[in-house]
Amino acid sequence: MPLLVEGRRVRLPQSAGDLVRAHPPLEERARLLRGQSVQQVGPQGLLYVQQRELAVTSPKDGSISILGSDDATTCHIVVLRHTGNGATCLTHCDGTDTKAEVPLIMNSIKSFSDHAQCGRLEVHLVGGFNDDRQLSQKLTHQLLSEFDRQEDDIHLVTLCVTELNDREENENHFPIIYGIAVNIKTAEIYRASFQDRGPEEQLRAARALAGGPMISIYDAETEQIRIGPYSWTPFPHVDFWLQQDDKQILEVSNHCQ
Repeated sequence: MPLLVEGRRVRLPQSAGDLVRAHPPLEERARLLRGQSVQQVGPQGLLYVQQRELAVTSPKDGSISILGSDDATTCHIVVLRHTGNGATCLTHCDGTDTKAEVPLIMNSIKSFSDHAQCGRLEVHLVGGFNDDRQLSQKLTHQLLSEFDRQEDDIHLVTLCVTELNDREENENHFPIIYGIAVNIKTAEIYRASFQDRGPEEQLRAARALAGGPMISIYDAETEQIRIGPYSWTPFPHVDFWLQQDDKQILEVSNHCQ
């Protein structure tokens, strides 16, 4: 079934800017989100989601009330919510395997047994900017296309990505919004930054750095974070690279690509 905005089928492919201009409510919601001040979110009741992770829970959760993620540049943060049972999934997508990740996001919501009750699926996409390599544009297109290919009706409620999330300073482009949070109880989505990115921030980040696929990190039934074993190959000359500053690493990375 199609990806819908205000009950109408989304025409794809088209840029994020063209899409919101065709649907004024989308444009207004993006403007309001950009205009918010950034809220500092503390660790109480928070489950922080890192790159290539997803977490899903519902308002019944006694431990988690907020899902959030930040540090998104070309990455997009995706929130999928069922309005009937309140089941909410937040994930941080980097374009590694969007075709496999979107069904994973969908299935995480469907895993709640009362999915069939009244309500609808709503998706919110935030992140990216007008980067020189057009990685954001590519990821925006991938996400919209894959959600449009799913069997269920999915209602696009928020689209604040790529050119809609871009600011220019001294001829350089930067994202406006780097992070968002969603309140599981109230469904509120807002700009956010996070003091605490745990538990086990470094260990979890190492899994993504090693090239692991997207995984679900939270068991809502037991209210426990669960991350399975993973492995990685040796990083050659790691001692050398740890001694380099950010500018040197970035220059080499851009040259290699």
